[in-house]
Formats: sequence, structure tokens, C-alpha cells
Amino acid sequence: MTSPKKVRIHHFREMKQRGEKITMLTAYDFPTAKAFDAAGVDMLLVGDSMGDNVMGYDSTVPLTIDEMIPYTRSVARAAERAFVVADLPFGTYEVSPEQAVESSIRMIKATGASAVKFEGGRRIARQVKAVTDAGIPFCGHLGFTPQSETALGGRRIQGRGEHGVEELVADALALQEAGAFAVVLEMVIAPAARAVTQALDIPTIGIGAGPDTDGQVLVWLDAAGVGDWHPRFSKQFGAVGQALHDAAAGYVAEVKSVAFPAAEHTFES
Repeated sequence: MTSPKKVRIHHFREMKQRGEKITMLTAYDFPTAKAFDAAGVDMLLVGDSMGDNVMGYDSTVPLTIDEMIPYTRSVARAAERAFVVADLPFGTYEVSPEQAVESSIRMIKATGASAVKFEGGRRIARQVKAVTDAGIPFCGHLGFTPQSETALGGRRIQGRGEHGVEELVADALALQEAGAFAVVLEMVIAPAARAVTQALDIPTIGIGAGPDTDGQVLVWLDAAGVGDWHPRFSKQFGAVGQALHDAAAGYVAEVKSVAFPAAEHTFES
């Protein structure tokens, strides 16, 4: 099937129906998003993972919507084909449906993103319903939810236990009923992710959730081999971190030795 010139919400449901896997990567700036868009990535997520991966925070919790807006705007400007989803940071949607709608409207208007995402299941279904009723596309996030890491007892795999699968399915169905167009499943045991995927009409996007979800998402820094920490569920598809180090080291060496700039880099008249 011909790839769409611009990915829209209905394309994701169609992809689920025909068994075509959906691809999603995080992106936080214009050149990275432009490269991923050209590579054919279906969805670009400006995640609150920016907090600990880009801003240097210990977690995603300190990140603010003011910090996210300029990064999200740059990603949306780069995306000619990909569908852009923006996270709402911790503290911008939990209080009430009205707060969630106000934050979502601000994010969409200020950035040009196509949809918002925030964490939780049945407990935030009222917020999701209010956001989708306002005409804003919404992507859910279940399983390990980084904004609730302390309440979850750390980075714990989800879906385990006597009622783990049924609780996850119930949360996912609540999000679908509230109007979500897709649900991210993070660090979920594969049988639970499979059950949720089978129960939903909307697509599931897995990260550490096994191969049976309707698509996959990774933090691009993990996928490209940037940084010192890489989760078990990720895979390095490149060695960008090493390439950056080598380029910087080469620059330092040539400047110190006066090999750069050479004649071809110099204007004499």
C-alpha cells in the first residue's frame, strides 16, 4: 500500500486492521525530527523523557510545559509526513478535566503538534473525554508510567500478578471509550500487552511490551546509541554517541595542531 503523504489518525486504525506495524520515535529538535521524518517514521513523540534525556533532570517530573513548547514547535516544523504527539508534563492535567483541556489547547496552539499524550487509565478517563470532546486527538500511556515512578515503587514491570492483565485491559478500554486514538504500553509483560492489543479497536504502541503490539516506540537516544545507559528492552541501531565523540575529538586535535582551518577553509581576499 502507498505510504500517505501526511499521516493522519485514521491511518493508524487502518494499519492495525491490515496488520502493518506502526513506527514511533521520540524527537526533541528540528534536525533530528527532520531525519526521522525523512526515514519514514510514522509518529514522532516529543516525550517528557526530554526531562532526563535532554534537560539533565533526575526524572521527568520537574519538566514544565514552558520548557516543552519550544522543543515541540521545532519538531512539528520538521515533520512533513509524520504525526506529531506531545506529552503533557506532570502537574498539567491531573487536577481536573478543565486543567487537562487548557493545557492541551495551549500545547496544540503554541506548537503545531497534532495530538497530546498523558499517563493513566481509568483515573484520568474524565480528563481524556474532556480533551477529545474539545477536538484534540489523544494518545494514552499505560503500564510503567514514569511520572508515577515513586508511587509504582520504581521502574517495575507491569501486568504481573493475579489481576494484572485484567486491570490493564480495563484501563485501556476506558481510554478507548474516552476517545483515545492509540495507547502506549510501557514495560508490560508480553501476555498482558497481547491481551490489551486484542481487546482494543485502536492501536497499541509498545516499549518493552513484546512483539505483539500494533507498533513500537523507543527513545531515539537509546535506539541510536547515545549516552551511557540503555534499557534492556531497547536495541541500539547505531553508534551515534561514539560518532559524536570521535568527531569532537578530531576537531580538538586538528585545532590544537593547527591542521584546521586549512587553505581550503580560508578566505584570502
